[in-house]
Amino acid sequence: METERDAILAALRPVVDGIAATFGPVCEVVLHDYRRPENSVVAIAGSVTGRRVGGAMSEIGMRMVARGDEAADELNYVTRTDTGTLVKSSTMLLRDSSGRVFGAVCVNVDVTAASEVHALLGALAGIGAAREEPPVTTFGDDIDSVVDVMLDAHRHQSWALLDRAGRLDLFRSLDERGVFAVRRAIEQVAGRLGISRASAYSYLSQSRKQAQQTNAGGHS
Repeated sequence: METERDAILAALRPVVDGIAATFGPVCEVVLHDYRRPENSVVAIAGSVTGRRVGGAMSEIGMRMVARGDEAADELNYVTRTDTGTLVKSSTMLLRDSSGRVFGAVCVNVDVTAASEVHALLGALAGIGAAREEPPVTTFGDDIDSVVDVMLDAHRHQSWALLDRAGRLDLFRSLDERGVFAVRRAIEQVAGRLGISRASAYSYLSQSRKQAQQTNAGGHS
């Protein structure tokens, strides 16, 4: 099975270059191998998010990994990088012959200039309207920095002020977003929260058990 997955990735490498060349400098195409989250980028063409081969997956990729084989393609969604670049993306999952998800092809298009032109034309025509700001997505070659940003987004209250339910919700939310698919993440989370690794493992285990019970109840 691993040989099959490697062959699929190898076959897609020239496709990555071909798609990026077709759409030009505003397009970036990334080939991910989800078997190694910390270094999932195995091929990349173009430069929109600033990543390199050997770089880590983004928040979106981590969410896909958390969903496992239940994950589905996400097409034409818009996010913003931490530097302000507006990006329209599609994430297309790779499955082996047994249907198991093991990677993805991601197409990222810088639509910042197009968005600005659209806003200008709307203003000139008198039909400009306020639009919802797209969410900021963290892209980086260092998986630890991606996890840190995701932790920061969830720390609306200090750990000491959260009750047990709030603490379990925090761990469940991080788990659903794929944080714990990353090696050393449990230690990183424990350190950021100021708790022991054993406590972090305990909260993660309890949150997963609670989620399983909720899901079982919903399907009864």
